[in-house]
Amino acid sequence: MGKQLQECLTPCENAAIIPPLFLAEEKEQESACQVIWLQLLVTLFAAGAMVMGSSPQNAIAVLGGGGISILNGALLAWRMSRATQRPVHNAHQQLRLMYFYAAERFLAVVVLLGLVLAVLKDSPLIVISGFVLGQATLLAARLLLKNKTESGSQNVQ
Repeated sequence: MGKQLQECLTPCENAAIIPPLFLAEEKEQESACQVIWLQLLVTLFAAGAMVMGSSPQNAIAVLGGGGISILNGALLAWRMSRATQRPVHNAHQQLRLMYFYAAERFLAVVVLLGLVLAVLKDSPLIVISGFVLGQATLLAARLLLKNKTESGSQNVQ
């Protein structure tokens, strides 16, 4: 009796729950790529506006700061895709990996910002502005894409 009850409660290997999970992972990877492309476009647009409005040195500073932000978003997307490729069954190990990936991204941003600020000594505010613009684009795009996919999935249901 106990074995029959356990078999009733345990879904079979090809349960209907598995395909939606793969679709969610695929949509998440697709939205991560869209966010990176949007960051790139906004950074290039801001650098182009700097060339038209002031000097090429300022455009390079915006590209430096925005490029660091794009690299941060790409590192996030890469780590997210790697995490889905090898599932971890231990929640403690998953949490440790999340902290490690966050620290890795933080360290990469700090080191790269330090290098770019050391090279472009004349325009630290513009470098930081380019980075903030890229990060704001990352946040806004993630929110907008999340709302778009949630409203699209509600229409399907």
